[in-house]
Amino acid sequence: MDTQQKTGSLTLRMTIGDFLLRRLEEAGIRHLFGVPGDYNLTLLQQLHDSGALEWIGTTGELTSSYAADGYARLNGLGALLVTNGVGALSALNGVAGAYAEHVPVICICGSIPLRSIDRGLGMHHTMADGNFDHFLRAFAPVTAAQTRITPRNAAIEIDRLILTAWRERLPVYMELPSDIAYLEIEVPVAALAFADEPSDPERLRSCIAALAQRLSAATTPAILVDADASRFGVVPELVELARKIMAPVAVINAAKGVFDETFTHYVGIYNGKGSEPGVRETIESSGCLLAIGYRPIGVTTGDFTATLPIGTIHARGYAVDVGEENYQAVTLKEVLRGVIDAVPQVSNSAARPARAVAAAVPDTAIDVSATLTQAAYWQAVEAWLRPGDVLYVDNGTSFSLLGLKLPPNCSFIGSINWGSIGYSVGALLGALTAAPHRRHVLLIGDGSFQVTAQELSTILRHGHKPAILLINNGGYTIERGYLGKTEPYNDIANWAYADLPKVLHPGDTARSFVVKTCGDLRNALSAPNDKLLFVESIMDPCDAPAAITRSSNLGAELDYGPRGPQHRANLQLRPD
Repeated sequence: MDTQQKTGSLTLRMTIGDFLLRRLEEAGIRHLFGVPGDYNLTLLQQLHDSGALEWIGTTGELTSSYAADGYARLNGLGALLVTNGVGALSALNGVAGAYAEHVPVICICGSIPLRSIDRGLGMHHTMADGNFDHFLRAFAPVTAAQTRITPRNAAIEIDRLILTAWRERLPVYMELPSDIAYLEIEVPVAALAFADEPSDPERLRSCIAALAQRLSAATTPAILVDADASRFGVVPELVELARKIMAPVAVINAAKGVFDETFTHYVGIYNGKGSEPGVRETIESSGCLLAIGYRPIGVTTGDFTATLPIGTIHARGYAVDVGEENYQAVTLKEVLRGVIDAVPQVSNSAARPARAVAAAVPDTAIDVSATLTQAAYWQAVEAWLRPGDVLYVDNGTSFSLLGLKLPPNCSFIGSINWGSIGYSVGALLGALTAAPHRRHVLLIGDGSFQVTAQELSTILRHGHKPAILLINNGGYTIERGYLGKTEPYNDIANWAYADLPKVLHPGDTARSFVVKTCGDLRNALSAPNDKLLFVESIMDPCDAPAAITRSSNLGAELDYGPRGPQHRANLQLRPD
């Protein structure tokens, strides 16, 4: 790097690779996840030489993408480094999940040398057809921006992609040809500025006035929150607004944990007919519903039974719909701040529905010798959680976490919209890296765990100490509710899960437990978490929470139609 500033200029000379690493560091990214490959080794060497970021090598590109996603959930931005073709496509599923979940991840691909692209030279990790644009096109549907870095565009394109990821809360994809990382270019001296463009003044005033008028006139206003409230950092404004207008707040399940569930005006999860008691009526009968980033899909609408009131206000990151009017060029935070100032303080309100919470069963009522069931398991987990936990959920009966009442200041990380099994293990690595000071609790089933279990080795290698609570029920119990209650296609090989810490990190001293009874579980959860805690709970393959089974049954009707095989006798796991 030549740091000699040109006379009278606001630029300096740096290598392209060093400039990219500098910009990532300015974006608050302190770690880079990935797998080395010959096309990305030049950038990796620059990272090693500079010490700008810490390299977190993973067991595969898929888990690298999950880790970058989990990291971004707590850090604001995440990044991964892969190699051309084979690495990029391995990461594609995780990047697509980040796109579906609105998570800003920067996927950097060390790619074919620029001289090979210019000359049309055949290279490995390609389709051997002379076309080097396949992977740029593959990432186009699942990223907000894509580029191939060249010496001519590097200073502009690196900034453009990083800022796009930050502003849109979406992933981006950049290819860095392996032979240009050490080439010097002129780059800006100034640090990259992370700030939204100011709203259009007239559009902002008009939007605030329209929204404030509607909320002030309503006798039963309410707020419905999707995950974008967290992604765009407006939860404090929503809390303040709810207090000022005395509005109940519900979340969809993708936004679990976004609101403190002990907040006075929080009423629970809205999920159509699958809503918690009283929540559906509160939302669907609201005289003025403010929906933040609402994106309805099957799993967030009670299988399409959600019905928002006519005239619902839809507020997104940079646009708001109020009635027939669409307000562009406004930022969500500025709109909410203006509305808070504009609406009058409400001193009292109609009674809000109380959230139904099952009473905890005292220890004296628990039969410690009883075989562990899903009902007893989730009751024990809820009592064991503590304020500030980072909680992870993967597809399966672990979705029961959505029904638990969380202590204050918990964070929830899951792939609710995308639904990629195994996501949570990689995400655990990423979020542990971003916030090692917090307690991290992974709640996962054996089927999901087997997809990415190898990443436990990286977690142990870096000395992390999460609590991993795994349900061993012999396969895909949630799928048994759809189809194949006892069919072999829903079975998986049985592993000695609790022994894996010692297998994947020889000499490790993790605390591991195999749990079969309620007493076993109580003893395991009372163990200190000063080391990695691994609790393997053995359960019946056909034991599932009723809410999970009902959802699977309805999902089968939607997926397979009236002629589907789900109507045959004993092919579905059904709720009691």
